[in-house]
Amino acid sequence: MQTKRKLRQSIGILLSLAAVLANYSPQTQAVRALPETLRVRAGETYAVSVGWPYSLEPSDVGAQVLSSSDESVGVIGAQAGQTHLTVSLLGVPVKQVTVQVDSEKILYPGGQSIGAALNTQGVLVVGLSEVDGERSASPGREAGLRAGDLLLSINGQSVLSAAQLTEMLAAQGASPLQVRYARRGEERETTVQAAQDALDGQWRLGLWVRDSTAGVGTLSFYDPQTQRYGALGHAITDLDTGVTLPVREGSILRSSVVGIRRGERGTPGELQGSFLRNPVTLGDIRLNNTFGIYGSAASPIVNPLYPQGLPVGSQASVHTGPASILTTLDDGGVREYGVEITRVTRQEEASPKSLTIRVTDPELLERTGGIVQGMSGSPILQDGRIVGAVTHVFVSDPTQGYGVFIEWMMQQANSL
Repeated sequence: MQTKRKLRQSIGILLSLAAVLANYSPQTQAVRALPETLRVRAGETYAVSVGWPYSLEPSDVGAQVLSSSDESVGVIGAQAGQTHLTVSLLGVPVKQVTVQVDSEKILYPGGQSIGAALNTQGVLVVGLSEVDGERSASPGREAGLRAGDLLLSINGQSVLSAAQLTEMLAAQGASPLQVRYARRGEERETTVQAAQDALDGQWRLGLWVRDSTAGVGTLSFYDPQTQRYGALGHAITDLDTGVTLPVREGSILRSSVVGIRRGERGTPGELQGSFLRNPVTLGDIRLNNTFGIYGSAASPIVNPLYPQGLPVGSQASVHTGPASILTTLDDGGVREYGVEITRVTRQEEASPKSLTIRVTDPELLERTGGIVQGMSGSPILQDGRIVGAVTHVFVSDPTQGYGVFIEWMMQQANSL
């Protein structure tokens, strides 16, 4: 009896250990991490890190499984449409995944240096000051305004520029002003009474304001079907407040790179561009948000390295390993440079910082030190597809930076 009891205990311990190992094995964790829906484009391969004792079986010809015997299973989107994959453990189904196979999409990759000039929707408060008058005070501060607020209207009249704001204050004088403004996207109202400056007699609110900005970046893509473009991969923000600038009107212009400041640890480098001396407009700016700037191009913007365009790679196809970026460093135009994708973050919803890259190209490292300001928006290519765009540099290590999936940028362009 005692022998049988010990045998049962040993079997129980072994089963418990097997259950623990099964629940926490890399294969099991990979299966749990699989999203409910995979999106791939026709012809793409999605790498699934599952292996024995798990297997994958497609429900029909819409998707194909390359291998289910090693630890990296490739799922190919064979034809456009929706299909399903069944994940089995030793032949027992444990999970079903929907596979949405989209038709192949062709874009012209960017890489061209561009200038961006925009006027804001409203006037941005970038600072507050005292008005030198009978009483030294800031009427704006007393009314609750602060840096980062966006002035939209005064007494019901839209504020379009700093010059117009000055004219409106001169016309109203000491009369109370009903100011409508936006703070973090929420519209509010307050009453302000301007103060007269004793030095020049001007009526002021005690606010430093800004109504426009300009800078250099890189084009990410041009869509020949919609004539829309995407660029930068991140928002144009106010330097002083960090506020994303809402667009009233704006343009992207052809830019020339006239200088390079190499990046060093702790000090981001910079591409120095010129685009206002002899401006050539490439398109308008209609949207500025977390994922870049977007608008319609005045004429097709074709990449000389890929004049036929390239297919789009969905995030499902992006993997760690060799890749390249397209960018412009001088009058020689767009060049392709080697990088390595070191991390990929699968995202159910649009979000920046989709992947990280490390520059490996000796020439790019020699000339720039890695990723520098002005390279934001440079398209990332992998396996013959456009998969993302460069967004930010690691300040602590200029050889590394973040990228955003190109599909998130395409969503923004398509929303116009």
